[in-house]
Amino acid sequence: MPKNANRSKPAAGRDPLPDVGAAPELILGADVPIQQVGCSNFRLPLRYASAAGPVAELETAVTGTVSLAAGRKAINMGRIVRLFYESRTGAVSFAWIHGILAAYRRRIGTADARLRLEVSYPIAQRSLRSGLTGWQYYRTVFEGAIDRRGRYFRRLEFDFVYSSTCPSSAELAEHARRVRGVYATPHAQRSKARVRALVAPGRSLGVEDLREICAKALGTETQAMVKREDEQAFAELSGANLKFVEDAARLLYRGLEADRRIADFEVACAHFESLHSHDAVSAICKGVPGGYAGDFRDFASLLC
Repeated sequence: MPKNANRSKPAAGRDPLPDVGAAPELILGADVPIQQVGCSNFRLPLRYASAAGPVAELETAVTGTVSLAAGRKAINMGRIVRLFYESRTGAVSFAWIHGILAAYRRRIGTADARLRLEVSYPIAQRSLRSGLTGWQYYRTVFEGAIDRRGRYFRRLEFDFVYSSTCPSSAELAEHARRVRGVYATPHAQRSKARVRALVAPGRSLGVEDLREICAKALGTETQAMVKREDEQAFAELSGANLKFVEDAARLLYRGLEADRRIADFEVACAHFESLHSHDAVSAICKGVPGGYAGDFRDFASLLC
């Protein structure tokens, strides 16, 4: 028997394999830097610790990107996904995101790194009068970015759904009742605000914090659990909080601008009109030089 006959052969595909990414001479097109390259919308369950304490495992859509210098080709995108699986035991926080971004830069050898986690975040909501509790789900994005100078930026994006009753319609309905003796109701509609907030250095800001700011500013968040007494309470709240779409933007501006945990912000509002066949929209920003610009264009993405 040959001397090495009992040695097992290497498994197929485990031998050293060719890697065209290691050959910069194979770069196609202009040999220039790329601001972002990576993976978008890969999904996995991640753990989130709520303000109330319990840790929930929620399906999360992840986008991870890094910059790529001129003369480089291929970042081995599988590293981005593998890093997440290696870090799954921790609960999502901005400190946790910073650790993954630092690992990106170290392993891939890049100047900039960004990470975006999108999740449907549950918060328990108590009914207005009946004392019942239901779950509201909020589209939320946690975004972290490290730039080439090593600065870390923390951003939260949060969708808040509320009801808006038109002030003009309310006045016309009252006029019809008072002057013409005709029963009339003002038009109201489900509406949405998308808040983008840059967390101030050294401060902490959570999803529940943004939800509270929005709820106080607008006063008419849609409800998860409703009995007749809750419906009546909501009708009373709506009557006390009439607002056009520009009112909603300014109310949110006041609430966000007053919070020292928020260094910069941008708000986009859309009222999905029950009177018109189109939507009423608005956008506003804090006005920090070099920050958010209020240049929101994709209002259709706010559709409930």
